[in-house]
Order: sequence, then structure tokens, then C-alpha cells
Amino acid sequence: MPTAVDPSLNRRKLRLALRSARDKANLTQRDAADALEWSLSKIIRIEAGTVSLSVTDLRAMLREYGVDDPDVVAELEEAARGSKGQSWWSEYNDIISPTFAQHLGYESSADSIRAYHPSLITGLLQITDYVTALFDTGEPKPTARQSIDLRAARQERIFQEGGPAVHVIADEAALRRQIGGAAVMRRELAHLKELASGSQLTLQALPFTAGAHDSMDSSFTLLGFRDDEDVLYLAGPGGVLTNRDNRAMVARYQECFEDLSSKALSEDETIALLDDLIVNFHSD
Repeated sequence: MPTAVDPSLNRRKLRLALRSARDKANLTQRDAADALEWSLSKIIRIEAGTVSLSVTDLRAMLREYGVDDPDVVAELEEAARGSKGQSWWSEYNDIISPTFAQHLGYESSADSIRAYHPSLITGLLQITDYVTALFDTGEPKPTARQSIDLRAARQERIFQEGGPAVHVIADEAALRRQIGGAAVMRRELAHLKELASGSQLTLQALPFTAGAHDSMDSSFTLLGFRDDEDVLYLAGPGGVLTNRDNRAMVARYQECFEDLSSKALSEDETIALLDDLIVNFHSD
């Protein structure tokens, strides 16, 4: 279990506090930039949580926003000191795109995760053999081992004690598709059943009989926070996208997830389906 707060969490804490303080001071981002004699892009990056923040710059912002409570100032100064340094995924930087790095930052601080994939078991629930079989398709990938290790590291962090509540809707197509062969699938489905028996994962299977729905050609993940809006992560034929600011798009996928959940099997029915599939998968 990690013993130190990841820098991305401190940057998020600062982002929320500073945006709230600026709003209370009735300042726009442009007003704040002009008052501090900074570039507008600097304010935007700080409020997006994509950069670290020095204690000196933090104090300047707090003075401008009228924040003078000693306890609040001290807490945010500590967060500013902790906003520097490398995030836990820095050893994988050579295989991570900026978009996915942004997603990992949000994922690390999420209180809830809701995910759906139309054709595969979602990455957070994949066993190593399943992931390896996916990377074994097509041309050899020199970064495959790193990618597999990264996925395992994400799973370990998500499913640690005190981790986020996870709700996954698994399409029946993904549960029946033999990635890596029958033996791998039996182990994968047993893994799903074990996770679903705990308190952290809610697992529902979306049966073929659910018919057409609004996310048949792309997977998506909604990251939820107690003190902020949901963040949407999309992956599909058009590439990947992390979206926090297009609230209409986020709302569409929130509604989509609720629709899928209402059409999916109950948790008990899902376990029964897993049991049936495990028994009936033929040996390799």
C-alpha cells in the first residue's frame, strides 16, 4: 500500500481550493492573471492541476484571493510542497501518452469508478494472462511487458484498502470471448467472481438480450469525486479523450451508464452467469 501522497493528489487539492477561492473573490482567471502579473496560461495550468506550484506563488495567489486563515494557508502550503516530484507512474512515462497520464492523475484521486467496455473485460479487472494474450495479437510490441506491468500496478492501487468504489458493467460478449483460450478465461472469470464477492466492486453483466444501446462502439470510464464533477475517459475508434469541462458530454455518458445498469443483470444473476461460463468453457 502506498505510504506517500502522490503529487497529482496534491495538485488536485490545490486546484480545487484555488478555483474556489478565486470564485469567492469574484475574479475571473483573466482578472487573477492581470492582478498577479502572470500569464493567463499559468493560471489555467495551475487550476487544471497539470503543474506543480511553488509556495511563493501559492502565497501570492492566496493574498490576492483574500485567504488568510492560518490553518488553511498552512494546509495548502503543505500541498504545494507535495505537488512537486514524480507521480507513481513516472517509470512508465516512455509508454504513456499525455492524455493517459492525465487520466491516471484523475484515477489516483477518484472516490468512485464506473466503467463499461463493449467487447473486452475492462482493464482494471484483467488478469495478467488475459492482458498478455491481448498483447500477443498482431505484431510483437516491444513495450508490451511495461504495459502489462503498468496495468497490474493500477489494479493494485485501485483495489487496495480504502480504494474507490468500482462499478463495472461487463458485456456478455466480453465474458464469452475466449481471449487466450478457455483456461485463461476460466481464471479470468474466477477472478471477476472473487472481486465481486468483496465490498469494493459492483459487477453487472449486460446480456445480449439488452439489445442496442448508446455505447456499442466505444468504452468509457466515469471517475467520481466527492468534491468535484465527474471526469469522463473515452476510448474508441477515434482515439482517447479525457473530458472534465464538456458537462453535456459527461452527462450523456452518466445517463448511458445508468441506462446500461438498468438493462444489466443483477449482481446475483451476474455471479450465476459467471459460474455457468466457468463450468462450460471447454478445455484448451
